[in-house]
Amino acid sequence: MSPIEVLEKNGPIILGQPHGGIFIPPVLSSRLNERGRHLADTDWHINRLYKGLLPSATVVKANFSRYFIDANRDPSGNSLYPGKNTTGLCPIIDFEGEPIYNEGEEPSEEEIEQRRKAFHSVYHAALKKQIERVRKLHGVVLLFDCHSIRSRLPFLFEGVLPDFNIGTNNGRTCGIEIEEATVEVCLTAKDYKTMLNGRFKGGWTTRNYGNPSEGIHAIQLEIAQRTYMEETSPWSYRIELANTLRKKLKSLLVSLEDVVNGNVKSNVNTQNV
Repeated sequence: MSPIEVLEKNGPIILGQPHGGIFIPPVLSSRLNERGRHLADTDWHINRLYKGLLPSATVVKANFSRYFIDANRDPSGNSLYPGKNTTGLCPIIDFEGEPIYNEGEEPSEEEIEQRRKAFHSVYHAALKKQIERVRKLHGVVLLFDCHSIRSRLPFLFEGVLPDFNIGTNNGRTCGIEIEEATVEVCLTAKDYKTMLNGRFKGGWTTRNYGNPSEGIHAIQLEIAQRTYMEETSPWSYRIELANTLRKKLKSLLVSLEDVVNGNVKSNVNTQNV
């Protein structure tokens, strides 16, 4: 199995999908406990959800599970949210704070480094290559990082997560027109609730690559999974819900493509979101 898949297109937008994979090497499967083998924290069906919405967009997706190594974590192991509960580069707990390995079978530092080189680095090498390729074509590139998560996870956040959680690291990872256009389209989706830079401000991918002054823009959208699927095993895709959501996502991506191409300016006051 290849660690990644790349669908190369010539538009200005790249769709990053670091958490949709479910591959676990057989040697690791026996070390995961029953909770771990459920892979509950996968961004289930994320590729299917976005497939075909913007035919001009390049897609870079990881095929390996985030339980093996998380492609959206700092390779140094530093926390993205100091002082808050989270999971690490090679998680040993899940999003409910429970162990995912059999006792005593967690990965060593040496093993984590091997995984980083063989999987995490491969994903990001592909992402960097596509970012540079698209920027050369257009003079600008938008990395749109596609994520989803269960709506109720008290270990990570209080209450119920909003439907659309936009992350730009407080405006640092993309131009203001891109942030505003994203908020504007999400707010027009009246049946969905939107949050800008709330609990999710963008992961390592958006923070590492987003450099607006160099023409590299990055934004993360974390979607509450209740909007398109069942949030309990077997994590079923709900076609009717998903199709409604896909229309909104298509509108968002088309709008962002216009912004990146310089055809649209937005004047939404994001401070009120």
